Amino acid sequence: MGFFSRLFPKMPELETERLKFRSIKRSDVKDVYEYSSNPRTSQYLLWSPHTSVEYTKKFIDIILAKYKIGEYQDWAIVHKESKKMIGTCGFTRIDEQNKVAEIGYVLNPDFWGCGLATEAAKRVVQFAFENLGVNRVEAKFMYGNDASLNVMKKIGMKLEGYYRESIFVKGKYKTVGVASILKREYVLQNKYN
Repeated sequence: MGFFSRLFPKMPELETERLKFRSIKRSDVKDVYEYSSNPRTSQYLLWSPHTSVEYTKKFIDIILAKYKIGEYQDWAIVHKESKKMIGTCGFTRIDEQNKVAEIGYVLNPDFWGCGLATEAAKRVVQFAFENLGVNRVEAKFMYGNDASLNVMKKIGMKLEGYYRESIFVKGKYKTVGVASILKREYVLQNKYN
C-alpha cells in the first residue's frame, strides 16, 4: 500500500469554482472515450488514442482495480456546469522519503483554452502541499507541448530543464521537460493571493 492510500483509503473529493474532483467510475466510459479517442488529446502523451469504447471500458476497469490496491491517485475532473467528466488530474508519482509529488493532467480538447487545466492543477498542487506535506511538486511534459508548460508556469512552477531524447514513444525519441514548485514558493505565492 502506498503513502497516498495509507493517508486516504478512499479518494477524497475536491472542488474548485468550476470543477469537482472524484474517483473515476464505470459510468464515465462515454466521456472518457470521447477525449481519449481524440488524437489531439494524446499527441504529447505516452499513450495512443483509444480505438473503441470496449478498450476504454477495459482501461477504466484497470483504473478501478488500481484504486482498490492504492496504486492510482488520479481524480476524474467533472465540469460543474455541463456535469461532464472532462479529464483527469492527480499524482503520477509520490516519493514519500524525499517528500516529492509529481502531478499530471489530461483534458478534453473541447475544454482547452479556458483555464480549466490550470484550475485543476492548482487544486492538486494545493492538496499536495497542504494534505500530503510534500516539499516539492513537479510535472513533466514533452518538448513542444507549450500549452502544458504554460499551465505549469501559471501555477507557480519554474522550468528546470530538459532530458534530451530521454524516452522512446510512438516510434520516436522524445525530449522531456521538468518544472517544479517548492513548498516555500507555494507559501509565498499564496500569502499575497
